[in-house]
Amino acid sequence: MAEVILSKVRKAYGSVLAVKDFSLDIADQEFVVLVGPSGCGKSTTLRMIAGLEDITSGTITIGNRVVNDLQPKDRDIAMVFQNYALYQHMTVYDNLAFGLRNRRTPERDIEAAIRHAAKVLSIEGLLDRRPRQLSGGQQQRVALGRCIVRNPKVFLFDEPLSNLDAQLRAQMRLEIKELRQRVPTTSIFVTHDQVEAMTLGDRIVVMKDGLVQQVGTPLELYRRPVNQFVASFIGSPSMNFFQMRLSGAGDQILLTGEGLSLALPPARFSGLARNGSDSVTVGVRPQHLRLGRAEGADQVSFSGTLMVTEQLGDEQLLAIRVGNSDIRIAGVDPELNLATGASIEVATAMDNLHIFDGTSGVALR
Repeated sequence: MAEVILSKVRKAYGSVLAVKDFSLDIADQEFVVLVGPSGCGKSTTLRMIAGLEDITSGTITIGNRVVNDLQPKDRDIAMVFQNYALYQHMTVYDNLAFGLRNRRTPERDIEAAIRHAAKVLSIEGLLDRRPRQLSGGQQQRVALGRCIVRNPKVFLFDEPLSNLDAQLRAQMRLEIKELRQRVPTTSIFVTHDQVEAMTLGDRIVVMKDGLVQQVGTPLELYRRPVNQFVASFIGSPSMNFFQMRLSGAGDQILLTGEGLSLALPPARFSGLARNGSDSVTVGVRPQHLRLGRAEGADQVSFSGTLMVTEQLGDEQLLAIRVGNSDIRIAGVDPELNLATGASIEVATAMDNLHIFDGTSGVALR
């Protein structure tokens, strides 16, 4: 078993709390991604699990063993770093063998482990080369291979793809997913890229200012964000937001602001009427907007002025000005020719609206 449990883990640098009461249970063979903006505490959390940072308080358990006071070499983990951390004067074979030789593993067993890892990663033909003779993607495979040969309980990844170009990053994401099928090991992956988080993670931990904001599957975070920060961070392009006022009028709930007036049925939005706050933020994802007017009672529509078009080949992204806000519309027909400054009508289903408290940012619906 290689379950990882963090219980109320804190990290303080003097009076500054970098990580605040981080608690999480990671199941055996689960792939968990820590995601958030720079400075949110995700890499510090990973380094505490690895033993590269002391914890201020709390407990870290790996495979039913508390590891708070264990050295990194005794925690049975393997880590892939952002800069690969390969020994430049050694061949690929010797890089892969280095950790095993330090453990005095028999050379016969070392060779078998390296041949297996090289086959898994398709680097058999690179074993006699040195890192400077390899591309970035090849060096990253070698770094992964160094973890595989050790057969650890836990893989730790500290933004391992951030130094690669966009095409190679996409390729390496696929290779990491394929590697999981061949080497199913408990894994914790740190990134600031929400696309990496969504495509790789069984579960995602969204962090901000040292605090966990939400933990869930990619779809749970995308469909049911618990607050405005998670809603804005997960999804590409980012969710559109409108600052609005909440009021009631007869058998409708009215949202007004940003030059808009949206009428919502109380039966479907009853939680808003009981909330007690009249300041709300309304969010809708660019993928959930379409051109045209509302076609039924379950839809709402509004209009704006076209500011910018972005041609992506298979679709267009539109930016339109609505009141004081610029919002994005995704999935527009790339053949549609729209003039800048044109008036655009946009509609979406009511079920696509996310509504957050205007002060706390907590999701109301």
